[in-house]
Amino acid sequence: MKIRKTDEDVYILAIESSCDETAAAVVKNGREVLSNVISSQIALHTLYGGVVPEIASRKHIEKINQVIREALKEASMTLEEMTAIAVTYGPGLVGALLVGVAEAKAIAYAAKKPLVGVHHIEGHVSANFIEHPDLEPPFVCLIVSGGHTHLVIVKDYGEFEIIGRTMDDAAGEAFDKVARAVGLGYPGGPKVDKAAKEGNPHAMEFPRAKVGGSAYDFSFSGMKSAVLNYINQAQMKGEEICVPDLAASFQNAVVDVLVSRAVAAAKEYGYDKLAIAGGVASNSALRAGMKAACEKEGIRFYYPSQIFCTDNAAMIGAAGYYEYINGARAGWDLNAVPNLKLGER
Repeated sequence: MKIRKTDEDVYILAIESSCDETAAAVVKNGREVLSNVISSQIALHTLYGGVVPEIASRKHIEKINQVIREALKEASMTLEEMTAIAVTYGPGLVGALLVGVAEAKAIAYAAKKPLVGVHHIEGHVSANFIEHPDLEPPFVCLIVSGGHTHLVIVKDYGEFEIIGRTMDDAAGEAFDKVARAVGLGYPGGPKVDKAAKEGNPHAMEFPRAKVGGSAYDFSFSGMKSAVLNYINQAQMKGEEICVPDLAASFQNAVVDVLVSRAVAAAKEYGYDKLAIAGGVASNSALRAGMKAACEKEGIRFYYPSQIFCTDNAAMIGAAGYYEYINGARAGWDLNAVPNLKLGER
């Protein structure tokens, strides 16, 4: 992608509603966040042990106008001053996505602004651009979240080569399922991370699966099943389970797999820059493990702040900026694509 230079500042009003966060942001020139407003539904969905799609969609409808008004107010800007409107259109929950897409189309049409559709995962990768002015493609990026585990080469802005992906559960899904099994609750990732800080990461050994014929693909189903089997056997024997030790050992196994494959890929493909992105990128053990491994191998390591790891609109504004300045425009027929693959348009 050849970046088109522009003398004028570009202000993107970005909207994100792919799952259980209703978010809006104003981003200047792709890297400067003027506002980033997030209305989280975590407390609501905790009652059900996970995200309920219909409830999520209804809550987005309630909150979306509010967060957009707040984002503009926080940025001290008006809708008329925006250059373009960017919105997540996939992947995600179809009902949730539709709320954001419909809102963005209505605003763009009424304000006579260009509309830009953004891939949610591209947004997660672009979160790294916000706080790292020196980071530019190409580089390797590990994307880890509740629904996605991808290892990609970011060849250019908006251009990706997938070199590895999960064959079953995503890393975040495995965290959620293990957390639920030991009674830690939802969301699983932060709960496991917190419990693991009090545990011994070598108390139990869980399997690190390799996918035949593919050095960089992932499989967390077997690891998750091994943890569940351990729990079931302990319960049948009447043995007490040390939750911090189990959490630390499970997390250590996940981190070991993620770090080893990401660093190996960077070395094999000849890149000295490695980034992480997605909700699980906020995991303290993953950050520490990746930092240590990258330092050892002479690789520069990049990661977003925690606020930019979870679903947010600032990352959509960053990705939307690069799409916009290179001529990407969505029509009024833009629709939600819940299973949108990375690299698809």
